[in-house]
Amino acid sequence: MPWTSDETTLQQMQDRIRRFSAERSWARYHNPRNLAMQISVEAGELLQLYLWSSDDGPQPPVATRAPKVEEEMADVAISLLNLAAVTGIDLAAAIERKLEKNAARYPVGKSRGRLEKYDELADLPDLQE
Repeated sequence: MPWTSDETTLQQMQDRIRRFSAERSWARYHNPRNLAMQISVEAGELLQLYLWSSDDGPQPPVATRAPKVEEEMADVAISLLNLAAVTGIDLAAAIERKLEKNAARYPVGKSRGRLEKYDELADLPDLQE
């Protein structure tokens, strides 16, 4: 049965990734250091698809690049889920904690529509809605 984002949990994905790896006896290569490097490599491959495009100019042709973008995004996600499993980090809980921390760092009244980092927002007045 095909997975969809609204029906599949992170745990189900991690279990499937773990089984895939175990079937191939890859666990010995999947230490935190190597998995962290793998995330960087896969993210670089995703970035490469957008190399030499500009924000206001032509973008990579969707019809020809979309399947590769999808593959590279999946590689990044698989690598991250694998690292979370190997390190025992509950990724959903970590994301929740990070969102709470970012909500405190970036209050809506100061950060809405702005690009400054949290430490640069402190001296700015609240924005009007």
